[in-house]
Amino acid sequence: MLSPLDLKLLRDIGKMKGQMVSVSIVMACGLAMMIMARSLILSLESTRDAYYADHRFADVFCDVKRAPNALRSRLARIDGAATVETRVTGSAKLDIPGLAEPADATVISLPDDRPQQLNLLYLRSGRLPEFGHADEIVVGEAFANAHGFEPGNEITATIYGARETLKIVGIALSPEYVFEARPGETLPDNKRFGVFWMNERDLAKAFKLDGAFNNVLIKVAPGASPLGVMAELDRILAPYGGLVAFDRHDHPSAQRLNDELRVLHGLSFAFPAVFLSIAAFMSSAVLTRLIRLQREQIAQLKAFGYSSTQVGFHYLKFAIVIVAGATVVGGGAGMCLGTGVVQVYHRFFRFPELHFHPNWKMFGVAFAVSAGAAFLGVIGAVRQAVKLPPAEAMRPEPPAEYKMSIVERIGLSKFLSTTFRMAWRNLERKPWQAFFTAFGLALATGIPIVPGAMGDSIHYLLSIQWDVAQRQNVTVSLIEPGSASALTDIRSLPGVMIAEPFRTVPARLRFGHRSRRLAVTGLPRDAYLNRLLDDKERAVELPPNGLLVSAKLAEILGAKVGDPIILEVQEGKRPTLEATIQGTITDYAGVFAYMEINSLRRLMREGGTVSGAYLSVDTNHWDDFLARVKEAPRVAGVFIKEAVRGSFKKSTGEMIGMITTIYFTFAIIVSFGVVYNSARIALSERSRDLATLRVIGFTQREVAAVMLSELIILTVAAIPPGLWIGSQLAAAIVHTASTETVRMPLILTPHSFAMAVVVVLCSSALSFAVVSRRLSQLDLLGVLKARD
Repeated sequence: MLSPLDLKLLRDIGKMKGQMVSVSIVMACGLAMMIMARSLILSLESTRDAYYADHRFADVFCDVKRAPNALRSRLARIDGAATVETRVTGSAKLDIPGLAEPADATVISLPDDRPQQLNLLYLRSGRLPEFGHADEIVVGEAFANAHGFEPGNEITATIYGARETLKIVGIALSPEYVFEARPGETLPDNKRFGVFWMNERDLAKAFKLDGAFNNVLIKVAPGASPLGVMAELDRILAPYGGLVAFDRHDHPSAQRLNDELRVLHGLSFAFPAVFLSIAAFMSSAVLTRLIRLQREQIAQLKAFGYSSTQVGFHYLKFAIVIVAGATVVGGGAGMCLGTGVVQVYHRFFRFPELHFHPNWKMFGVAFAVSAGAAFLGVIGAVRQAVKLPPAEAMRPEPPAEYKMSIVERIGLSKFLSTTFRMAWRNLERKPWQAFFTAFGLALATGIPIVPGAMGDSIHYLLSIQWDVAQRQNVTVSLIEPGSASALTDIRSLPGVMIAEPFRTVPARLRFGHRSRRLAVTGLPRDAYLNRLLDDKERAVELPPNGLLVSAKLAEILGAKVGDPIILEVQEGKRPTLEATIQGTITDYAGVFAYMEINSLRRLMREGGTVSGAYLSVDTNHWDDFLARVKEAPRVAGVFIKEAVRGSFKKSTGEMIGMITTIYFTFAIIVSFGVVYNSARIALSERSRDLATLRVIGFTQREVAAVMLSELIILTVAAIPPGLWIGSQLAAAIVHTASTETVRMPLILTPHSFAMAVVVVLCSSALSFAVVSRRLSQLDLLGVLKARD
């Protein structure tokens, strides 16, 4: 049976249900983002860990130029290595029917004289290649789906200069390619890049690696140090052209997945913190207003014997009701949103299965966090109720001091209407209430800037990255570095108007105890096509000596301009060099280091060697150019800028667009909730004053004008600080969502600011329209008789 206080609680909630619902919905928005993000983290992490374990994803990886198979036994004796597997890997150029440009693939060997031990394939359909069938391959699912390939189809490929027809016998997934993208690429292009597997002996013969391998995988024993295993692996493979060994942390696919999880971890805190802060403020405003109106009821409750603790807990129950409703609504919304986002993740990350797993523990955490935020918001109001002596509470609040407002004192009253002067006076009589109301409106103004900034960032990347920085429309890479004649051959391709060479050298950059594996790229000093830009979008000229590095790379290494960097070259004679950071550039995908191409060649003690070229191709000769490139045996890959741009729009752009849409929807809800709550509080507190105006002859329109004037003043005052708050919030969110693989610039345009202003003004207009209807329902006699 309900107690009298509980009956009072239900009656009060019924009277102020609009405000209770608005606070709950704002809180629910934050909880939905929290539950969605944390459930996505659980889904991805649990699926990843199970997949890696079940299919024995390696811990250590290393490429080598050529090492004899006889070395396997020595590698197996490395201290701390539980399982060692050697492979043959390489690239192939593909001629796909219906695709004008050539595609390319990474080809990986499958052992044919022993069972596969690491990076086991998950066959989606078909079978593995049979021994002695050199033309049989297994194709990665992402590439197969992009082209509709099935077992039994054939693909024409050029492997190490030899053109062959390959037969697909299986469609598979690999833990090594959860994120299926080209080496060094941060965006998937499933239509133009795939992963193939074929028998080891046949692939070794195609790459002229009979009796040898060029790739090593190691599973580290439990309790052993991966660093020790990598150091010993580097030592053993150094005479055979071994590159720097790396672990899962630097594995491209694993790193991309970890970056996505890192972003989700940040968003699971950043977004809820904003919404819950606003909800706490709104809860405080609602309960403070309620306690102010129920002074006499509090006195009566204490007079009837209810203790201060009972009265305080009674008002805390309002916050509990808000939190309970928010948790239910937010939990349901978070699960629905998470289910939708998981479907998008299927396009990014290739698991045998990826289901949405609700993080049920987060419902308890969400309730506790939201309860904490609500209690922080209302604790001050509850303390007022608890400390209020019955005798004092029985007396009404002291009347406000009536005096001319500042606008009247400085002589502006003749320019203002009577209703406007009344509104201004009321705001000056309650400055702190006006301040906090304006602060809430400022938060409501600032929130819509975030999705606007994220959308503008996408548009900026599409224009700056692929139009201003990258002026080439094609990039051609060679199977192996070629001499100056290779550049001449590239320039002779049909339609090539400009060809700028580049030279890439794999290296490990070290500064102090920090290091990073990457390819140092040599470019012409006066590059016109692929330009390097600073944070002001100005072209940066390569210095005659030294390095230009990504600002993110400098941050990772802890280095700054002028610091010397150790270059451990992993090609040719593998020299160890020292180069100074001469400047930083601003880029948004991956991390890179650049040198002037002739300076890099001198360090490598070579002539006019090139690894490929950036091209500007006349579109009138486009078909002829593509046809010739498909036939060129030395060309490893062709990267078309518009294809990369389209891939970005379809993948990263779509994901960010979905998050932006969710956040913008929540921003509108929050904006309306804050404005509506403020307007309802104003109506509740001033119902007696407004009724008095009606009684003495003011029309309903004039009375409404008083409230509207207050709302206009507060909204106009809130817009400038709100735009600043939104800018800072956008900067924090963009920083949280930026990773080593993909980064977003902070772009704040007049469009984003205008959209935020429009949202808060529309919310204000709609809220006032809803609240003003209650003016006609004022019980003039009843309101004049009693405060509540």
